[in-house]
Amino acid sequence: YDDTCSVFWASGACFFIKKPVFVALNGFDEHFFAHMEEIDLCWRAFNKNHKCMYVGTSTVYHVGGATLKQSSPQKTYLNFRNSLFTLVKNTKVRVFRRILVRLLLDGIASVRFLFLLKPLHVFSILRAHFGFYAALPRLMRQRKGSKQLANYFHRKSIVWDYFVRKKQSFDCL
Repeated sequence: YDDTCSVFWASGACFFIKKPVFVALNGFDEHFFAHMEEIDLCWRAFNKNHKCMYVGTSTVYHVGGATLKQSSPQKTYLNFRNSLFTLVKNTKVRVFRRILVRLLLDGIASVRFLFLLKPLHVFSILRAHFGFYAALPRLMRQRKGSKQLANYFHRKSIVWDYFVRKKQSFDCL
């Protein structure tokens, strides 16, 4: 864990960015409010050929869950909605196909929440999708004005690796 290596995004809990880059990227997207706004920013930085680095020798102290509780339906809503926002704004290829795949995956997540007896989280996912579809015209306009690179991923599916292949850790890029 003491490596220094390139990563796709850095957690907002321990995130540093040069001010000129932050300004050039128009900072965090105000439509996110909380959760995943740093992933969106890092992805936009990647699309402009900036690097994001992990420095394992650093130490960060963070109060986790200070904005929303870990099991909050509001957090579920923001995570699902904002991940869809990020996907549409920043991915280059087959965006509508990716949305359909996400619809399927989010449906599976909803079923899981039902089995866990957490119906409010199911409604949060539904609400996230309605919020996303309402914002889709704005997202498509934002998308038109930006460049998207295609080579942002190094694995076909981290979801498959984690849940099916039971892989618990992943190397740097």
